[in-house]
Amino acid sequence: MNKPVDGLLAALDLTDTGARTNEDIFTGPSQWMPHGRVFGGQVLAQSLIAAMRTVADDRHVHSMHGYFLRPGDVNHPITFSVDRIHDGRSFSTRRTQAYQNGLPILSAIASFQDDDEGLEHQIEMPSDLPDPESLPTAAATLNLVDHSIARYWANERPFDIRHIPSPIYLKVEGEHTSRQAVWMKTFEALPDDPNIHRAALAYASDYSIMEPVLRRHGVAWATRGLKAASLDHAMWWHRFGRADEWVLFTQDSPTAQGGRGLSTGTIYSRDGVLLASVAQEAMMRVPSIQE
Repeated sequence: MNKPVDGLLAALDLTDTGARTNEDIFTGPSQWMPHGRVFGGQVLAQSLIAAMRTVADDRHVHSMHGYFLRPGDVNHPITFSVDRIHDGRSFSTRRTQAYQNGLPILSAIASFQDDDEGLEHQIEMPSDLPDPESLPTAAATLNLVDHSIARYWANERPFDIRHIPSPIYLKVEGEHTSRQAVWMKTFEALPDDPNIHRAALAYASDYSIMEPVLRRHGVAWATRGLKAASLDHAMWWHRFGRADEWVLFTQDSPTAQGGRGLSTGTIYSRDGVLLASVAQEAMMRVPSIQE
């Protein structure tokens, strides 16, 4: 097993710490990150897994809305408390609070639904984009950069991420546009459990969703003094897809103002099935603008 993928699965394997008291409380580890703050996608995915543990197996998540309240510390585990807000004939709703040292770092609500039939349509996947095999890996771009964050992005993430038109790790090449896309999948196969794949997509959806804001203004991640943090994150699962097979994440930023930027995205399977939609607002402070 690829070590980062093994770490992803370990992070999603929450411990039921509320069983003795008949409470819906779970505990999960924090994955190491070079800047010391827990990756937001990790907390989202773990919060989702915690909620899934309290819902009937025949109900699947269709939406999740979360607010990042405080940065998490990679040196401490995270406790997840789940409230069973509602169980109806077709839908269940759960609220998950993620805590460290007694303080909430994320508050999220997720909704689950029985399989059902109804009207169906989807927007089509762009057809003029290059295949993932033709694009450079993060390692190919960053392996020569002697920095802890570059080494982490190059070799220690569980997902293979390939940018269209090019990554903005070190510089922004080409047109300063608010649109981009990434191909992504885990480096190794995941278990067949559909909930693992849904949670893994939530995990990966936080990797690059801020980037259309930065790309639009020609700001690379390596910009000295850049400060960025996710404020909230929403995701809707439309159809099932595997996170260990290539998916296309198309992204756009409709607006940035007040030190905040909004991005939206759609995730497709390689054969064009619309799997999920994502939206996130983030705080972004660029030194040249703040001075």
